[in-house]
Amino acid sequence: MKAMILAAGLGTRLKPLTDHCPKALLMAGPYTLLEFAIRKLKAAGFDELIINVHHHAPMIISYLERNRNFGCRISISDESDQLLDTGGGIQQASWFFNDGKPFLVYNADIIGDLDLGTLYARHLEQQGLATLVVRERKTSRYLLFDAEMRLCGWENVNTGEQRMARPSADPLTQLAFSGIHVISPVIFPLIQTKGRFSIIDTYLALAGSNLITGYLDDSPLWADAGKPESLEQAGEIAKLITFSDRKPA
Repeated sequence: MKAMILAAGLGTRLKPLTDHCPKALLMAGPYTLLEFAIRKLKAAGFDELIINVHHHAPMIISYLERNRNFGCRISISDESDQLLDTGGGIQQASWFFNDGKPFLVYNADIIGDLDLGTLYARHLEQQGLATLVVRERKTSRYLLFDAEMRLCGWENVNTGEQRMARPSADPLTQLAFSGIHVISPVIFPLIQTKGRFSIIDTYLALAGSNLITGYLDDSPLWADAGKPESLEQAGEIAKLITFSDRKPA
């Protein structure tokens, strides 16, 4: 199965750690963030991967070469000339997903024990355009879902801005996106935007006429390693998650 790891970010919130190191190569416990993402995907059966790179891209490419791609077939989507954000990055890598099968996208920031195989099976069962992993956690920006977990909108609770994608008679539930999603490749002809753009904007534009659903992750082990304080927490969680083919350091 195929998957994409988003590893091109600047890691601005993690400065000065990311001044001379890409965020994906920062350590979280026994793993770099990138190694954890690769092993997490590989353990769930995703062994054909594409990784987008931008900030300190040569360091990531060299790291993969030294570790023999961790036993996976890995391609690189090079965004060195322009950082494309989540939507643009996925669109640029569309050539890789040429087998007609849904693929998983994994943000390298995320450390957790979500069962990716079960997530993928749910997407296949629902046959929607995309399935977004969400959690009940405090944030400033929420996705809004109806009683059947269909994406209906987005809101920023700090500014009061709200964007609705489809009407709903149900009270809407606020859930935070976790940076993990399964996407059907039929999305690519539907994307009208070019260059740099957010995949969330794309989902909101398409949710009115396509099935885009949320998948609630209530697993106890989870952290977003995008901030200094959460990177330490992510390291503690990563110590609790082991992969059978990893040799002790």
